[in-house]
Amino acid sequence: MIDPRARRDPSKLVQAQGFRDFVREGWGPADRRVTPVPGAAEAAAAHRALLSAAFPGARVAVASGIAPVRANDTDYGFRADSDFAWLTGCYAEGAVLVMVPAAEGGHHAVLHLREPAGPGEADFFASARDGELWIGVVPGLAEWSAALGVECRSLEELPKALRGQLPGVLAGKGVDPYLDALVPAHSDHLRTVLSELRRIKDDWEIGQLRAAVDATVLGFQDVARELPASVRAGGERWLQGTFDRRARTEGNGPGYASIVAAGPNAPILHWTRCDGPVPADGLVLLDAGVELETLYTADVTRTLPVAGEFSEAQRRVYDLVYKAQSAGMAEVRPGNDYSAFHTASMRVLAEGLHDWGLLPASVDKSMDPGGQFHRRYICSGIGHMLGIDVHDCANARASAYNEGKLEVGMALTVEPGLYFHPNDLTVPPELRGIGVRIEDDLVVTPDGAEVISSALPRDADGVAEWVREQQRG
Repeated sequence: MIDPRARRDPSKLVQAQGFRDFVREGWGPADRRVTPVPGAAEAAAAHRALLSAAFPGARVAVASGIAPVRANDTDYGFRADSDFAWLTGCYAEGAVLVMVPAAEGGHHAVLHLREPAGPGEADFFASARDGELWIGVVPGLAEWSAALGVECRSLEELPKALRGQLPGVLAGKGVDPYLDALVPAHSDHLRTVLSELRRIKDDWEIGQLRAAVDATVLGFQDVARELPASVRAGGERWLQGTFDRRARTEGNGPGYASIVAAGPNAPILHWTRCDGPVPADGLVLLDAGVELETLYTADVTRTLPVAGEFSEAQRRVYDLVYKAQSAGMAEVRPGNDYSAFHTASMRVLAEGLHDWGLLPASVDKSMDPGGQFHRRYICSGIGHMLGIDVHDCANARASAYNEGKLEVGMALTVEPGLYFHPNDLTVPPELRGIGVRIEDDLVVTPDGAEVISSALPRDADGVAEWVREQQRG
C-alpha cells in the first residue's frame, strides 16, 4: 500500500512550484455521474416524509459518519450510518442531512457533502482522504442532487444551517464528531423514532431484502461446493473467504462478520474467528448474509453435513431444531405477539431436551421465568428484526419491538438452535461438540408470513441431498 504520509507532510510538493503549476493543468472532464439503484431516491423521499410527520416544526440532522481508524494512518472501509442511508439513499462519507421546517408545512431537505478536492487545490495531490489522485473521481454536488432529488450543498455551509436555537435541532450523537461539535445537545429520541419508523418495510425495501437473500443463496451454494476442499486444506477460513467473495461480487460485501463454525466450534454462538479445521464427518454451521449496495442485508443460517449425510446423533439434534423452527414460524402473523414465535420454539426445544433427560425439572418449570433450564443449551434469542441492519430497529422501545405486536411489512428472522459444547458434561458424549442452528428470513403478510429464504432446504433430508447436489456440480 502506498504510504499516505504526503497528506500529513506535503511540504515538499507544496514547495515545488513547478509541480504545482504542472499538476493543476491539463485535466479533461471526468465522469462524476451517480447511478442510483432504481426506486432508491423515491423510497428515501417517502422515508423522509415519515420522519417529517414525526417532528413537525423541528430541525433534524442525521450524519452518514466517517470511517474509523484501523491502525495508524489506515482506516476501516466506510459504511454509511443506517438511519442516514434510509433517509437519503446516499452512501457518501462525512455527509449530513439537515431537514428544515418549511413554511408550507413539512420539511425541506438539504444534503451537505464534502466536495472533492480538484486540481486547483493542494489536497488534490496531498490528501489521501479527499484528493482525487488518491481516491479517484467522486461525484460533485450537482451529480448527487440530480441522482437523489435532494438539494445538495457544501459541508462548509453546515454550521450556518444548524446555527441558532429556534427551531431546535434534533441530532443523533456519536456518528460524526463534526456534527457532535455543532449540536452538543443530542436526542436519543430521534434514534428511537427512526428505529420504530423502520420497522415496517415498504415494497421497495422488501424487494431489496429479496435480492439480498437471492445473493446469499448463491453464497451458500458456493460454500457447499467447497466443503471437500476445506477438509483437505484451508478449513473454516477457506469457506469464509468463499462466501465473502460472493458477497463482495453480488453486493457491498457481507452484512456482518460471517460465522463459519465447523465441528466443535459450531456450539459457539458467534464464532467469527473462522480459523479452525473442517472435520470430514462433522457439521458446518454457516450464518451469513450478503449486504447489497443499498445496505439491506440477508441473515440466513444452515447447518451442513460435510460428508453429505448426518450421523444419527447429528440428525437427532437437527430434527429437534427443525421442529422448533417450524413451530416458531407458524406463529409469525399480523396481530400476534412478537414474542409468540420465540415462546413456541423454546417450548419445543424444552420438551425435546426433557425427553432426552437433560433438564433437571419439568418442561413447565423450565419455561417458567424463574426456571429456564433449557437455556443452558440455547442462551441466545430465537430471532430479530431484519432490514438495513442485520439486527434492525435496535433502538426501538420494547413496547414497539419484543413486547409489541407483529404488523404487515415487518421483516424478521426465526433462528432456534441447540449448542452442546465439547466440555459440557451434562450431555451424553455422542452429543458433545454438536451445534445446530436453522435461520430463515420472513416478511409478515396480511395472511401470515412469507419465508423469503425458502430456496434453501430446511429439513435434514433436504439439506443432505442439497449438499450432495452442490458437490456433484
